[in-house]
This record gives sequence, C-alpha cells and structure tokens, in this order.
Amino acid sequence: MKSKLFFLMIAMMFLAIPMFAQGTGTTSGGGSAWAIPLTSGFSMAIASGLCALGQGKAVAGAAEGLARNPGAAASIRFALILGLVLIESLALYTFAIIFVKVV
Repeated sequence: MKSKLFFLMIAMMFLAIPMFAQGTGTTSGGGSAWAIPLTSGFSMAIASGLCALGQGKAVAGAAEGLARNPGAAASIRFALILGLVLIESLALYTFAIIFVKVV
C-alpha cells in the first residue's frame, strides 16, 4: 500500500513539472487559447465522476439501511434525498463556475 502511494506521489510530481514552463506565445488573456476549455472539461469530468461515486455510495447505504430497518424508511428516505441534493450541488457549482469563466 505504501509503495502505491509513493508511486502516485512521484507520478504527480513529474506530471506537475510542465506547469511551471514558460509559454512562448500568449493571447490577450495572458494564457493559451485552449487552456480554459481543456481545464474546464477536465474539472467537469472530475466533478461528475466524484458525484457519481458519492451518489452510488449514498444509495447503497440507504438500501442497506432500509433492508436492516424497514420501519425507518421515512427518515432514511429524507436523509438520502438531502444527501443526493448536496452531492449533486458539487457538479452544479462546478458547471456554474465553468460557465462564468468560459463565457
């Protein structure tokens, strides 16, 4: 486990090196013309993926809780819907930030 974590840290350091390179041409905004749409796509993909993982874990936990205690269905359902709303807000906030930044 520690060797995997160490390898991941080394890989992240090597992947971050090009970030500090100086570009030769600039646009009016001071960055590359393709950088904002590319990073926007990556950020939305990461946010959507993490939302999907969180929602899957929340639904699995709620289904397990309902199977163990069917009498608490109302409170479990309320907690599930509230949790799903908060999880989904991550993707919506990311989309709003991207929309403001790109447009």
